[in-house]
Amino acid sequence: MPGAVEATTTKATSANGKRASRSSKAIIESEDDDDDDDAPLGKPKRAANGKGKAAATKGKAAAAKGKGRPPKKKAKQEEESEPDIESEDGTPPPKKAPPRKAPPKKAPAKGKRKVKDESDADDESFSDDDKPLQKKRAPAKKAPASKKVKAEVSDDVKPKKRGVKKEEDAEATPKKGKAKKEEEAEDTYRWWEEQNANRDGSVKWETLDHNGVYFPPPYQPLPQHVKMKYNGQVVELPPESEEVAGFYAALLETDHAKDATFNKNFFDDFLKILKKYPPKNGIKITKLELCDFRPMFEYFEAEKEKKKQMTQAEKKAAKAEKDAAEAPYTHCFLDGRKEKVGNFRVEPPGLFRGRGDHPRKGALKLRVRPEDITINIGKDAKVPKPNVPGKWKEVVHDNTVTWLANWVENVNGNYKYVFLAAGSSIKGQSDWQKFEKARELKNHVDRIRLDYQEALKSKNMGERQRATAMYFIDKLALRAGNEKGEDEADTVGCCSLRCEHVTLEPPDKLVFDFLGKDSIRYYNEVPVIDQVYKNIRIFKNDKNDEDELFDRVNTGALNRHLASYMKGLTAKVFRTYNASKVFQELLDQGTPEKGTVQEKLNAYNHANRMVAILCNHQRAVPKTHEQSMSKMRDKLRGLKYERMKLRHALFAIDPKFKKKKKYVDDESDLDDDAIANHEDALKAKEIEKAEKKFQKDNEKLKEDSKEQLDESVLKEKIKEIEEEYKRLKKERGTGKHALKKEKPTEKIEEAIDKLDERIKTFKLQMEDREAGKEVALGTSKINYLDPRITVAWCKAYGVPVEKLFSKTLMTKFPWAMEVDTDWKF
Repeated sequence: MPGAVEATTTKATSANGKRASRSSKAIIESEDDDDDDDAPLGKPKRAANGKGKAAATKGKAAAAKGKGRPPKKKAKQEEESEPDIESEDGTPPPKKAPPRKAPPKKAPAKGKRKVKDESDADDESFSDDDKPLQKKRAPAKKAPASKKVKAEVSDDVKPKKRGVKKEEDAEATPKKGKAKKEEEAEDTYRWWEEQNANRDGSVKWETLDHNGVYFPPPYQPLPQHVKMKYNGQVVELPPESEEVAGFYAALLETDHAKDATFNKNFFDDFLKILKKYPPKNGIKITKLELCDFRPMFEYFEAEKEKKKQMTQAEKKAAKAEKDAAEAPYTHCFLDGRKEKVGNFRVEPPGLFRGRGDHPRKGALKLRVRPEDITINIGKDAKVPKPNVPGKWKEVVHDNTVTWLANWVENVNGNYKYVFLAAGSSIKGQSDWQKFEKARELKNHVDRIRLDYQEALKSKNMGERQRATAMYFIDKLALRAGNEKGEDEADTVGCCSLRCEHVTLEPPDKLVFDFLGKDSIRYYNEVPVIDQVYKNIRIFKNDKNDEDELFDRVNTGALNRHLASYMKGLTAKVFRTYNASKVFQELLDQGTPEKGTVQEKLNAYNHANRMVAILCNHQRAVPKTHEQSMSKMRDKLRGLKYERMKLRHALFAIDPKFKKKKKYVDDESDLDDDAIANHEDALKAKEIEKAEKKFQKDNEKLKEDSKEQLDESVLKEKIKEIEEEYKRLKKERGTGKHALKKEKPTEKIEEAIDKLDERIKTFKLQMEDREAGKEVALGTSKINYLDPRITVAWCKAYGVPVEKLFSKTLMTKFPWAMEVDTDWKF
């Protein structure tokens, strides 16, 4: 896309328009990218008090008429919603599972079951999606699991000896984890190899069997001594009111409790609950500032600390109990295949947090019950039984949609859906279709651009506005945008821009300043062609700031026009196409042929950042960023400290090394204070490590009913550590250092060379971290960048794909893992 990257490099210097002060505070991280304009067809919009109100009411009436069943959704649009359920409370991410291995070439029978999936899109984000794996896994062997086990036995067989039968049996039995991984590799459903895969048909499945959704446990009242207070008096709350008070108490020392909108919405809903379930001792609560939630907060904090202090055995037992309760809901059977469910947990009640400057933040999210939920299963499947008392709202058998359950949440009136996991065959086919659709646009984009450039001068004002909007969507990767009601955040996209959002700056520059998706401020000063500049001046003529810039264009009409060029073409396809195309070009231009792996990774992340900026995937600097950088600086000093000690050890063996150029320069930022601080930190760390090991060893001995270690063992270990650091203290400033174990000079030189390489790599990592502090890379990597670009690039430049794709992404994109090195978007 010509000029796309250049058009996004201007940084905001000042706010523009009436919402300037609000905008400047609203930049937050966007963790997923479900565009409103691509919401599933038939999905009721939020009730709006503006233009969208009638449409929203009509949608709800239609749903009511159909016995509460939401309208059917078209395949493409339904499956492109990335996270399965929005969850503002941050349901815990899935536990670790083995990464997907390279499957065997021969496709298994269609009835094979998919056993394991990594992604569990529980909340708004894939929390670990841009966290790279640390180790490269070995690819799966071609032999079936049963044959593999046999082969391992024959390879390792040794002549039998007396007294070693137990060891031989151990060798003959493959490790549990290894056998499990092999079984998963064999059972992976390779849908992308099936020529007759139903990728565009209306029927999504033939049989569907699952156990419904998992409801959170009922509320457990607080101990009698834990009570909130009002104006100094203890308040006796019934459980229903106490639960809501607890939601706020838990957030007492967060930024939410300092937010006026959050506090107002919470207290309004709290008063409604209090009216229905009033305090038992008759106290009237009328003002939030007189409420004292501190006793509840302190109790919650104490409970958190207790969990932290749990032993490993206790943690394992708690996890095992939780996993056992959830096990029936984690998978379903789709056409006979076992597939993982994306988000089987129903959101617990709580306070809505939203994103950005959302007007409903702080509102009470009510507890969802079976009576609120519609279940979708096969006609012959057994109707699941809820894990809490109640009956389902409705049971349907709709094989033209892919959701397993849905309900309407009370805060914004949105439908919530339970879908299959990101790595499932249906989700995988949806992703594949999305990126193939974007690649298909290559064949039409030149014609589309010629047409809209010609239409920029059209005498028909509607056509001229549409062409100008298409120019913005194409060149600036703007979202199409939708109408919003008064109870929603004032965020806009291209078609819903108001005059105040675009300022003319002669001779040819436009200044965009508005709140985009998730209330992330979009600020961009961009030069445009003369006709576009002229058009914006005409569109703004005789209009007020709050009037619509494109008053004759809406998202639906724009997407219908795009579809006339290519089936399924929408504004979002343009966004995906431009993001992937720019990414491919930046990688081709910026990757060093002979650089180190870290230098290549920095080039990759730079390209990813440019695309994230283009798509406005910005975020506020994380609160932990400076702390994280401080830790990295400490680690860098630690590496330099090790290098310094090795140099001094080398000089002590042979003073001639002092004259060698590579050893002459000292570590400049390591003064005596820095060395002292580092050694004190190392000593504290070693003592802590010794204490934990002592505790762990005793726990193990206790489990095995053996005598525990005496406290004197720990004291002796700590004494050894302290003696070692007393010796190091004496060496400070002397330029001498004696290694614990003597080494030849060649080994020391080799160790210094390795440290030099580590220091160089670590400095590059620090630069990369600092450069990306205001950009969210995960969203574009998950939703807008064709994963085949990354895989082909990794293969071509010798970079392990695990460095860039987490387990979740490798599971989400198995179809992308087998592309050739010369594959291009």
